[in-house]
Amino acid sequence: MKKLTRDEMAKRVAADIPEGAYVNLGIGVPTLVANHLAADREIFLHSENGLLGMGPAPAKGEEDDELINAGKQHVTLLTGGAYFHHSDSFAMMRGGHLDFCVLGAFQVSATGDLANWHTGAPDAIPAVGGAMDLAIGAKQVYVMMELLTKQGESKLVAQCSYPVTGVDCVDRVYTDHAVFDVTPEGFVVREMVDGLTFEELQKLAQVPLQYAPISEAA
Repeated sequence: MKKLTRDEMAKRVAADIPEGAYVNLGIGVPTLVANHLAADREIFLHSENGLLGMGPAPAKGEEDDELINAGKQHVTLLTGGAYFHHSDSFAMMRGGHLDFCVLGAFQVSATGDLANWHTGAPDAIPAVGGAMDLAIGAKQVYVMMELLTKQGESKLVAQCSYPVTGVDCVDRVYTDHAVFDVTPEGFVVREMVDGLTFEELQKLAQVPLQYAPISEAA
């Protein structure tokens, strides 16, 4: 079995974002999705610090220090892109104007609860940012994360043990092992990496799974 790299995960997420979508990419790994969006599809990337119409990361040496995303990473701006006030940006998020957001996570529960801003560790620095607004404001919430922690524990859980960002908000989870939909019946496996069996994935996930691959549904 060969796990997906972060760039491969980002490419997989990008494949599910349709033409004409308005999308927010969360701080961290989700920002990689911008580098894999097809050039022949018009997709509008939003950043909570007041940008709409972001492009991929700039080439080395072409960075503009006044053009950054919410994670303080250098970005580009596509033709027709716009700058606006921070409060207007949050109004877009809270007003239901975003079709998708892609967020990282520490945990996702079987009922779609999201924990992505604080582990509760005494030395951790809480930083919720705009994640709560995105989790409840976007029409669909995608999570992009490794399946397991460094200690080998599953980030898919029956109930979140970390402080919750949003309740019943996650629609789909993209991991380095598989893609999962969150349904009223719990986690449903839609795709798995080559060489991984459902039985092996079930042991890793440590929560009940169902198997309904996209290929069979189509």
